[in-house]
Amino acid sequence: MTAGAATRRILLAGSFLLPASFVFGQVLPSLSAREAYEAAQTKRIILVDIRSAAEWADTGLPQGAVPLDIDATAFDVRLAGLRLDNPGKRIALIDRTGAQAIATVQKLGGRGWRDLVPVRGGVLGPGGWLSEKLPVTAYP
Repeated sequence: MTAGAATRRILLAGSFLLPASFVFGQVLPSLSAREAYEAAQTKRIILVDIRSAAEWADTGLPQGAVPLDIDATAFDVRLAGLRLDNPGKRIALIDRTGAQAIATVQKLGGRGWRDLVPVRGGVLGPGGWLSEKLPVTAYP
């Protein structure tokens, strides 16, 4: 293996430990769980929980969140519908720990979406919804 190939492998392996915003060379605006809660309660944002139904049942939904499983058929279409139904409002995505929300915001940002923001810490991560003791709603 050449020195260049070894360096690339080390950099790639290490990149999995870094925040996605650092790896992709951009600072991604985000909201804390408390900021997302307060903004959702005052109707300044649409809070969308992109986890699965099993996760919603396990922890409940963040109060005020719209459940929209990222792995469900037509996720992008349903998200676009929320966007059209709520013109001018940012959409905050919350997931388990924050990583998938960041990746989704970056992916859709590459397609021209500029009104999405991830929630730091997600539902279960450090600084996330449950660690901040924010209210949840039971999911059937």
